[in-house]
Amino acid sequence: MASHTVQFGYTMMTEQSGPRALVEDVVAAEQAGFDFSVTSDHYFPWLASQGHAPYAWSVLGAAAQATSRIPLMTYVTCPTTRYHPAVVAQKAATLQLLSEGRFRLGLGSGENLNEHVVGEGWPDARVRLEKLEEAVEIIKALLGGGTVTHHGAHFDVDNAKLWDVPDVAVPLGVAVSGDRSCEIAGRLADLVIATEPKAELVTGFERHGGGGKPSVGQLPVCYDTDRDAAVKRAHDQFRWSVGGWKVNSELPNPAAFDQATQYVGPEDIAASVPCGDDVGQFVEAVRPFVDAGFTEVALVQIGGGHQRPFIDWAQEKLLPALRAM
Repeated sequence: MASHTVQFGYTMMTEQSGPRALVEDVVAAEQAGFDFSVTSDHYFPWLASQGHAPYAWSVLGAAAQATSRIPLMTYVTCPTTRYHPAVVAQKAATLQLLSEGRFRLGLGSGENLNEHVVGEGWPDARVRLEKLEEAVEIIKALLGGGTVTHHGAHFDVDNAKLWDVPDVAVPLGVAVSGDRSCEIAGRLADLVIATEPKAELVTGFERHGGGGKPSVGQLPVCYDTDRDAAVKRAHDQFRWSVGGWKVNSELPNPAAFDQATQYVGPEDIAASVPCGDDVGQFVEAVRPFVDAGFTEVALVQIGGGHQRPFIDWAQEKLLPALRAM
């Protein structure tokens, strides 16, 4: 059993809801008492059945105005292809001002699914991490208020300066999956992000300089009073998640994810995603993150139209059970 305090968050998943619904749902999550929120940043859904992909930064700007307490965070933005790092820095600074200090910038090396749209191709994993490292350094320099001119291996910045720099610094998070990314995160980030409950990712971050800093995980769940309906929905919309990061970062479109998961059955998903309304099962699914040392866990309720019942149930039953863990 973990000896550290853990916070529990709500995910605005842009792949499964339109922009107005996302904002309305995070308002409800704030009222329900979730400790923080995170937002995905996609151009495509993983599967066509999810059906959405609005622009995360517009959603976050609206959410900053519609809420007053709940922290906001990108989970995660790729600052290397679709967006130039100098523009990401400007977006993050603006959102920190709009949210009055409630924003954290989560960054990662990205997925072909979203980044291919600008037609620059998709490099191998080694180059993606090189680009991420360089991008984070540029973003940090700009958020620090300096004038930046940079000519690096992957990016050029010409006399850039942010004119609206928040008094409350924007904490930077870096998503990790192995030792190289842990080294980048430990050296450059204020928090670490991971989607797998692996203790070695937390300890790797700490070993490279991240000691005492937050670690944020994420877990998909599918609440429904009808477990069979929950399993069916999880399979329909989330079977892509069994592919693992090495596969998921490479596939180019929802049709490819559909084909890659054609042999994944409903019970395959139910084995890794808690489905139904058994509070104990949901708590046990979260426990590996807690035991691995994560200080925050964001929950993703599967199904864009099924957020309110989940939020109400979480307020009444799930959040109290998680906090009593």
